Amino acid sequence: MKTAVIVFPGSNCDRDMAVALETVTGRAPAMVWHRESELPAGTDFIALPGGFSYGDYLRSGAMAARSPILRAVAEAAGRGVPVLGVCNGFQVLTEAQLLPGALMRNAGLNFVCRSVRLTVENSQSLFTAGYRAGETITIPVAHHDGNYFADDATLDRLEGEGRVAFRYADAVNGSARRIAGVLNDAGNVLGMMPHPERAIDPAHGGTDGLRLFEAALGVLA
Repeated sequence: MKTAVIVFPGSNCDRDMAVALETVTGRAPAMVWHRESELPAGTDFIALPGGFSYGDYLRSGAMAARSPILRAVAEAAGRGVPVLGVCNGFQVLTEAQLLPGALMRNAGLNFVCRSVRLTVENSQSLFTAGYRAGETITIPVAHHDGNYFADDATLDRLEGEGRVAFRYADAVNGSARRIAGVLNDAGNVLGMMPHPERAIDPAHGGTDGLRLFEAALGVLA
Protein backbone atom coordinates (compact mmCIF):
# COMPACT_ATOMS: atom_id res chain seq x y z
CA MET A 1 0.00 0.00 0.00
CA LYS A 2 1.29 3.43 -0.95
CA THR A 3 0.30 6.51 1.01
CA ALA A 4 1.29 10.14 0.49
CA VAL A 5 1.38 13.23 2.69
CA ILE A 6 1.19 16.57 0.89
CA VAL A 7 3.60 19.12 2.40
CA PHE A 8 3.08 22.86 2.03
CA PRO A 9 5.27 25.72 3.24
CA GLY A 10 3.96 26.16 6.78
CA SER A 11 2.78 22.57 7.30
CA ASN A 12 3.66 21.53 10.85
CA CYS A 13 1.70 18.32 11.36
CA ASP A 14 3.13 16.45 8.39
CA ARG A 15 5.43 14.33 10.55
CA ASP A 16 2.58 13.43 12.92
CA MET A 17 0.53 12.32 9.93
CA ALA A 18 3.44 10.34 8.52
CA VAL A 19 3.93 8.53 11.84
CA ALA A 20 0.23 7.63 11.97
CA LEU A 21 0.27 6.23 8.44
CA GLU A 22 3.46 4.24 9.01
CA THR A 23 2.12 2.91 12.32
CA VAL A 24 -0.89 1.40 10.56
CA THR A 25 0.65 0.34 7.24
CA GLY A 26 4.19 -0.50 8.32
CA ARG A 27 5.45 1.61 5.45
CA ALA A 28 6.56 5.24 5.46
CA PRO A 29 4.45 7.50 3.24
CA ALA A 30 5.83 9.56 0.39
CA MET A 31 6.26 13.17 1.48
CA VAL A 32 5.11 15.13 -1.56
CA TRP A 33 6.14 18.77 -1.85
CA HIS A 34 3.30 21.04 -2.97
CA ARG A 35 5.12 22.20 -6.10
CA GLU A 36 5.12 18.68 -7.54
CA SER A 37 2.62 18.17 -10.33
CA GLU A 38 2.16 14.42 -9.94
CA LEU A 39 1.63 11.96 -7.13
CA PRO A 40 3.85 8.89 -6.85
CA ALA A 41 2.61 6.13 -9.13
CA GLY A 42 0.14 3.82 -7.43
CA THR A 43 -0.72 6.13 -4.53
CA ASP A 44 -3.60 4.53 -2.60
CA PHE A 45 -4.24 7.14 0.10
CA ILE A 46 -3.57 10.89 0.32
CA ALA A 47 -3.36 13.02 3.46
CA LEU A 48 -3.30 16.80 3.71
CA PRO A 49 -1.91 17.64 7.16
CA GLY A 50 -2.48 20.47 9.59
CA GLY A 51 -0.40 23.59 9.93
CA PHE A 52 -0.41 27.11 8.57
CA SER A 53 0.17 26.76 4.83
CA TYR A 54 1.56 30.00 3.44
CA GLY A 55 1.15 31.48 6.93
CA ASP A 56 -2.65 31.55 6.40
CA TYR A 57 -2.09 34.47 4.03
CA LEU A 58 -5.33 35.74 2.43
CA ARG A 59 -7.43 32.95 4.02
CA SER A 60 -6.48 29.69 5.64
CA GLY A 61 -5.74 27.22 2.86
CA ALA A 62 -6.52 29.66 0.04
CA MET A 63 -3.04 29.78 -1.48
CA ALA A 64 -2.26 26.11 -0.84
CA ALA A 65 -5.42 25.18 -2.76
CA ARG A 66 -3.76 26.67 -5.87
CA SER A 67 -0.60 24.60 -5.53
CA PRO A 68 0.21 22.41 -8.56
CA ILE A 69 -0.17 19.15 -6.61
CA LEU A 70 -3.82 19.92 -5.85
CA ARG A 71 -4.72 19.19 -9.47
CA ALA A 72 -3.33 15.70 -9.04
CA VAL A 73 -5.10 15.33 -5.69
CA ALA A 74 -8.41 16.34 -7.27
CA GLU A 75 -7.91 13.91 -10.14
CA ALA A 76 -7.09 11.09 -7.72
CA ALA A 77 -10.14 11.90 -5.59
CA GLY A 78 -12.24 11.77 -8.74
CA ARG A 79 -10.97 8.24 -9.36
CA GLY A 80 -11.99 7.21 -5.85
CA VAL A 81 -8.63 7.46 -4.07
CA PRO A 82 -9.28 8.27 -0.38
CA VAL A 83 -8.22 11.78 0.65
CA LEU A 84 -8.04 12.91 4.29
CA GLY A 85 -7.64 16.60 5.13
CA VAL A 86 -7.04 17.47 8.78
CA CYS A 87 -7.26 21.01 10.20
CA ASN A 88 -5.40 23.12 7.62
CA GLY A 89 -5.89 20.20 5.25
CA PHE A 90 -9.66 20.56 5.72
CA GLN A 91 -9.34 24.27 4.97
CA VAL A 92 -7.40 23.47 1.79
CA LEU A 93 -10.04 20.96 0.66
CA THR A 94 -12.83 23.52 1.03
CA GLU A 95 -10.80 26.21 -0.74
CA ALA A 96 -10.11 23.73 -3.56
CA GLN A 97 -13.86 22.98 -3.69
CA LEU A 98 -13.31 19.29 -3.03
CA LEU A 99 -15.59 19.76 -0.02
CA PRO A 100 -18.44 22.24 0.48
CA GLY A 101 -18.46 25.10 2.95
CA ALA A 102 -15.74 27.24 4.46
CA LEU A 103 -13.73 27.48 7.68
CA MET A 104 -13.91 30.88 9.38
CA ARG A 105 -12.39 32.42 12.49
CA ASN A 106 -13.48 30.74 15.70
CA ALA A 107 -16.52 32.36 17.22
CA GLY A 108 -14.55 33.45 20.29
CA LEU A 109 -11.66 34.74 18.11
CA ASN A 110 -9.27 32.64 20.18
CA PHE A 111 -6.98 29.78 19.24
CA VAL A 112 -8.50 26.58 20.65
CA CYS A 113 -6.03 23.87 21.69
CA ARG A 114 -7.41 21.00 23.78
CA SER A 115 -9.01 17.60 23.57
CA VAL A 116 -12.67 17.68 22.63
CA ARG A 117 -15.49 15.17 22.53
CA LEU A 118 -16.87 14.22 19.14
CA THR A 119 -20.01 12.32 18.24
CA VAL A 120 -19.69 9.88 15.36
CA GLU A 121 -22.56 10.78 13.04
CA ASN A 122 -21.85 8.37 10.18
CA SER A 123 -20.22 4.99 10.78
CA GLN A 124 -20.72 3.75 7.22
CA SER A 125 -17.92 5.60 5.44
CA LEU A 126 -14.51 4.07 4.75
CA PHE A 127 -13.02 6.51 7.28
CA THR A 128 -15.53 5.92 10.08
CA ALA A 129 -16.33 2.22 9.75
CA GLY A 130 -14.28 1.50 12.89
CA TYR A 131 -16.68 3.48 15.05
CA ARG A 132 -20.28 3.02 16.11
CA ALA A 133 -22.89 5.56 15.07
CA GLY A 134 -23.60 7.81 18.04
CA GLU A 135 -20.35 6.87 19.77
CA THR A 136 -18.50 9.63 21.62
CA ILE A 137 -14.75 9.80 21.05
CA THR A 138 -12.05 12.21 22.22
CA ILE A 139 -9.69 13.86 19.73
CA PRO A 140 -7.43 16.93 20.11
CA VAL A 141 -8.06 20.19 18.27
CA ALA A 142 -5.65 23.05 17.62
CA HIS A 143 -7.03 25.79 15.39
CA HIS A 144 -7.93 29.44 15.07
CA ASP A 145 -10.06 29.17 11.94
CA GLY A 146 -12.18 26.09 12.61
CA ASN A 147 -15.65 27.61 12.51
CA TYR A 148 -17.38 25.58 9.79
CA PHE A 149 -19.87 27.55 7.71
CA ALA A 150 -22.22 26.67 4.88
CA ASP A 151 -25.61 27.99 3.84
CA ASP A 152 -28.72 26.29 5.20
CA ALA A 153 -29.44 24.45 1.94
CA THR A 154 -25.95 22.97 1.91
CA LEU A 155 -26.15 22.03 5.58
CA ASP A 156 -29.51 20.36 5.03
CA ARG A 157 -28.09 18.42 2.10
CA LEU A 158 -25.05 17.29 4.10
CA GLU A 159 -27.31 16.14 6.93
CA GLY A 160 -29.78 14.42 4.62
CA GLU A 161 -27.09 12.58 2.68
CA GLY A 162 -25.27 11.41 5.79
CA ARG A 163 -22.18 13.41 4.93
CA VAL A 164 -21.63 14.83 8.41
CA ALA A 165 -18.97 12.46 9.70
CA PHE A 166 -18.29 13.99 13.12
CA ARG A 167 -20.01 16.56 15.29
CA TYR A 168 -18.66 18.36 18.34
CA ALA A 169 -20.44 17.10 21.43
CA ASP A 170 -20.02 20.55 23.00
CA ALA A 171 -19.60 24.08 21.67
CA VAL A 172 -15.99 24.49 20.52
CA ASN A 173 -15.61 27.10 17.81
CA GLY A 174 -19.05 28.21 16.63
CA SER A 175 -19.29 25.70 13.75
CA ALA A 176 -22.69 25.50 12.13
CA ARG A 177 -24.65 22.65 13.73
CA ARG A 178 -21.42 21.82 15.63
CA ILE A 179 -20.03 20.11 12.52
CA ALA A 180 -16.47 18.87 12.98
CA GLY A 181 -15.98 16.81 9.82
CA VAL A 182 -17.70 16.33 6.47
CA LEU A 183 -17.50 13.90 3.55
CA ASN A 184 -17.76 14.51 -0.17
CA ASP A 185 -20.70 13.04 -2.05
CA ALA A 186 -18.73 9.92 -3.02
CA GLY A 187 -17.56 9.34 0.56
CA ASN A 188 -13.86 9.08 -0.31
CA VAL A 189 -12.85 12.60 0.81
CA LEU A 190 -13.02 13.55 4.49
CA GLY A 191 -12.19 16.92 5.97
CA MET A 192 -12.10 17.36 9.74
CA MET A 193 -10.72 19.97 12.12
CA PRO A 194 -9.78 17.60 15.02
CA HIS A 195 -6.44 15.77 14.71
CA PRO A 196 -6.87 11.96 14.69
CA GLU A 197 -3.14 11.54 14.04
CA ARG A 198 -2.52 12.96 17.51
CA ALA A 199 -4.64 10.25 19.12
CA ILE A 200 -3.00 7.00 18.03
CA ASP A 201 -0.81 6.18 21.04
CA PRO A 202 -1.77 5.79 24.72
CA ALA A 203 1.25 7.92 25.60
CA HIS A 204 -0.44 10.81 23.82
CA GLY A 205 -3.51 10.55 26.02
CA GLY A 206 -5.76 8.32 23.93
CA THR A 207 -6.14 6.18 20.84
CA ASP A 208 -9.54 7.18 19.48
CA GLY A 209 -7.95 8.48 16.28
CA LEU A 210 -6.26 5.18 15.50
CA ARG A 211 -9.47 3.51 14.40
CA LEU A 212 -9.98 6.09 11.66
CA PHE A 213 -6.67 5.15 10.03
CA GLU A 214 -7.18 1.44 10.63
CA ALA A 215 -10.61 1.59 8.98
CA ALA A 216 -9.57 3.67 5.98
CA LEU A 217 -6.31 1.85 5.34
CA GLY A 218 -7.75 -1.56 6.15
CA VAL A 219 -10.19 -1.20 3.27
CA LEU A 220 -7.23 -0.67 0.97
CA ALA A 221 -5.03 -3.45 2.34
